[in-house]
Amino acid sequence: MNNKISFAGNKGDKVRSDCFVSLELKETGGIVINLQSKVKVVYGDSIIKLLNSILEFFDIDNCELSIEDKGALPFVIMARTEAAVKQLINTGKEYLPDFLPVNSYASKKDQFRFSRLYLPGNSPSMMLNAGVHKPNGLIFDLEDSVAFSKKQEARFLVRNALRALNLYGAERMVRINQAKMGIEDLEYLIPHNVNLLLVPKCEDADYIKQLDTEVEKIKRKHNIKQPTWYMPIIESALGVEKAFEIATASDNVVSLAIGLEDFTADLGTKRTKEASESLYARTRIVNACKAAGVQAIDSVFSDVADMDGLRENVRVSKSLGFEGMGCIHPRQIQVIHDSFAPEKDEIDKAAKIVKAFIIAEQKGLGVVSLGSKMIDPPVVKRAQTTINLAIQLGMLEENWIDRE
Repeated sequence: MNNKISFAGNKGDKVRSDCFVSLELKETGGIVINLQSKVKVVYGDSIIKLLNSILEFFDIDNCELSIEDKGALPFVIMARTEAAVKQLINTGKEYLPDFLPVNSYASKKDQFRFSRLYLPGNSPSMMLNAGVHKPNGLIFDLEDSVAFSKKQEARFLVRNALRALNLYGAERMVRINQAKMGIEDLEYLIPHNVNLLLVPKCEDADYIKQLDTEVEKIKRKHNIKQPTWYMPIIESALGVEKAFEIATASDNVVSLAIGLEDFTADLGTKRTKEASESLYARTRIVNACKAAGVQAIDSVFSDVADMDGLRENVRVSKSLGFEGMGCIHPRQIQVIHDSFAPEKDEIDKAAKIVKAFIIAEQKGLGVVSLGSKMIDPPVVKRAQTTINLAIQLGMLEENWIDRE
């Protein structure tokens, strides 16, 4: 047998919470493990024990495995080592970390999604404490933030993170890759309780239907009952024109997002803070979402230092009908939440409408009126949504109607 060697992980002075693994298969000599780590004195024995366990699991008897550890947690070491092994051995076996019971929750189709924080799928240091910032959703990104040569490694890391990281109740999201590669991502995600899939550069309702078929096939195989939602990302002129078709392609579509960096590139224009160049696309997507009964989610605001600019961006976004947006830094989360939350006058008006509706029902009236104005059912529904949101955000007590 010729010697074979593989590599996985990241190394360098700026790398932290990660490791770099090299694995060479041999014909004889048994198992040789070389460990470089600043925590070797304290954790060296447990790391070597874990590595031996992985090699035994994959039936490797003779090899030299070298690891440069930069404070990687066990689930990261597992992912990196498995990625190195599977470059050399064709096997369907998976070395999985224990699934944290706290991560077994599902998400709802209509829950609010003000914020979603992007986490590069091949950078464990950015994943570890992301949940403490309390975004509505955490996105493990397998697409743009991962170099093509690292795509396969990232799949193992994201899979393990879904199982082993406490995400503190955030909706568990993954942005898959495009086209066929995105379909291939599913085997690494669906069995491990991903709540929502972001579908990048979506231009075709048929792709959503194909995604639906593959997701359901994997769910049947693993006896998974919890829902998996989709958030197609519209990033081209063609995608904008087909927004309604995409939004209605599956009952699992809960929202459409717009990605303005790629969209403006497709138009051949420069993205500006005023966003006048994308006004048509944004309003078209909002309209498609409202017609389809799903949420409209705005693009990220890329200047992480400009909080005033972000606040104004959210104000405009909300006025157009968007119900959330992406963020690329934890410091953006609170501004987004505060800005998308209903204002006091909105809550007060909604409370009056809902109370008028309840009184009309109690009296057996077929018409709801507030003062001299007639209130249509869609207005009542919107008011109830505002009330529900205010209650969830702690801005209104659940028994508010009893206190009126």
